[in-house]
Amino acid sequence: MKPGAVFLSYASQDAEPVKRIRDALEAAGIEVWFDQRRLEGGDDFDQQIRKNIRGCSLFLPVISSNTESRHEGYFRLEWALAVERAKLIAETIPFILPLAIDSVPDQGALVPERFLQVQWTRLPGGGATPEFVERMVRLIRDYRKRERGLL
Repeated sequence: MKPGAVFLSYASQDAEPVKRIRDALEAAGIEVWFDQRRLEGGDDFDQQIRKNIRGCSLFLPVISSNTESRHEGYFRLEWALAVERAKLIAETIPFILPLAIDSVPDQGALVPERFLQVQWTRLPGGGATPEFVERMVRLIRDYRKRERGLL
């Protein structure tokens, strides 16, 4: 993953709405890691996931009634890995940006505590608004400036 890339983490049942988010981000020129397209035959799934979480600029966990109903799933490992990485990042730097794609409440949600410490973005049905896409573009631009020492 190149600097400025986004990692989308989601339950498999949410693939269709997440594809809409991915498509909107990619249309804005943002590289997105989305497991259905990035793995090829023979790839070590676990190793690729860990590498891409270590290398992404923004981690977007997609939270829904599907993630709430699944007490076990690979996305939960991804979430834990992102929380571990976030411990190495200054708290003032955005890294984990939770996305809710349905009416799942943030209060009492089955998510890591770190997810509850930031404002969730609500994208019903995966409809990425122009404001959301512009914010992601701005955050990626700021990330790249920090990497070059310009911020």
